[in-house]
Amino acid sequence: MSTTTRTPTATQAGAVPQALGLEARLASVEAALTLRLETAALAVEVNTAHIPTDPVDLTDVVRGPLTPASAPRLLPDDLYPTPVAALLQRAAHRLETGGWCRGGTVAEDGARCLYGALRAEDPGGEHLDDALTVLLEALRREFGPDVETVPSANDHLVRGQAHAVRILGDAAALADARGL
Repeated sequence: MSTTTRTPTATQAGAVPQALGLEARLASVEAALTLRLETAALAVEVNTAHIPTDPVDLTDVVRGPLTPASAPRLLPDDLYPTPVAALLQRAAHRLETGGWCRGGTVAEDGARCLYGALRAEDPGGEHLDDALTVLLEALRREFGPDVETVPSANDHLVRGQAHAVRILGDAAALADARGL
């Protein structure tokens, strides 16, 4: 009788299996989850096939958000307590709701420039000079010391309605901080 020696192979019992890499494990989990999801979807279709349904028309139910232009903001109840700051805040609201223009105090459609909005909110001119001084300072803080007047800044530097409203809001905060 002859004796032969056998060397163990990877398929024999007691062999150490090679560990799977990360990519292989992820692919295996993905395949298992996909199979479970497909089975669940098929079960839902089978279990609900006998239920009659009518299509739902959502055009009368679903409403989109209002755009800022179609829903103007109401005058804030919390106006600044100081008169100049409140005037600047009211002027900002006027520009926000009535429109902003350049090249004139009031446009044909009722839009106003920075000065025109302040003048409309303070027709007696009680606080107009102080408001213009603070507004000019706010404009100089943003555009530099070369800004000479509020009307020139309105016509040459202000980029649009939202920008004009923001500058008036900044000036209102500045006036309030100074107690004006």
